[in-house]
Amino acid sequence: MDLRQLEILCAIAEVGTFTGAGERLHVSQPAISRQVLLLEEELGEPVFLRQGRSAVPTAAGLTLIQLGRRLLQDLTTTVGQIRDERHELNGTIRIAGGMTVCLYVFPLLLKEFRRQHPRVELKLITGATPRLIRQLKTGLADLGLLTLPIDEPSFVVVPAMREELMVVMPVDHPLAAKRRVRPEELASEPFVLFESSSNTRRTVDRLFTSAGIEPRVVLETENVEILKALVSSGIGITMIPFQSVEGEVRGGRLACARVSGVTLERETGWVYPRAKHPPRVVHEIIRMLDVIRPQLRLASQ
Repeated sequence: MDLRQLEILCAIAEVGTFTGAGERLHVSQPAISRQVLLLEEELGEPVFLRQGRSAVPTAAGLTLIQLGRRLLQDLTTTVGQIRDERHELNGTIRIAGGMTVCLYVFPLLLKEFRRQHPRVELKLITGATPRLIRQLKTGLADLGLLTLPIDEPSFVVVPAMREELMVVMPVDHPLAAKRRVRPEELASEPFVLFESSSNTRRTVDRLFTSAGIEPRVVLETENVEILKALVSSGIGITMIPFQSVEGEVRGGRLACARVSGVTLERETGWVYPRAKHPPRVVHEIIRMLDVIRPQLRLASQ
């Protein structure tokens, strides 16, 4: 038995006739019949039942067809990987991410990626997570860096990083001098927060629920820059990833503090459609995040 015979069995099973299998594989019908006969002689039992021009697999034939499909798929995948590794990456990849990721992760990541793979064209898509999931499902995006959890069986989800969420306030706020604030100190504060449909907001809401706080939310938006501008103007305080406010805190334009007694963070992960052989460029971008991770400010010191 050899791989060519298994390929012939799979072709017969798919088209239903010896003649059709020969046409698909560019082999004469007598040559197809000869290989099947040799295989049946080796096994000592038939692999197909002939019904007129049609061929129906026997139990032994089905077992070999399943084996053949697995081996042929593995072979195709392996050859594709070898070809990928031999050639310089090119083409286009569409990457999706929320605004915080696009502002504070993608610039470093994609700069390094482009330095190593200058022939790949990069396209960015931003928006709220539900919209980005739809883009991935419909093929309008190839890869996303999204706030987890993402519960979609058709996707591969690869956790990538954890970001600390901080309470952010104006520098003249009564809580600004503190490095940690108690949950009860937040009860009477006006908040500007991410929209309630976002996973980041759900993390914040769980904090409020566990502390028995009914937050006074005066505005919701997915735009982290708007949140920071509203905090600066005194409209309210917020809870956002540290890396999105690190520059303002370092420059003395905003203040931030941890919530005492809890670990407040969000997890972000790579999300892409499940496939037997994901493009090499997807794995390269995922690897690139590990390269630039030390430059990210994911948590306050």
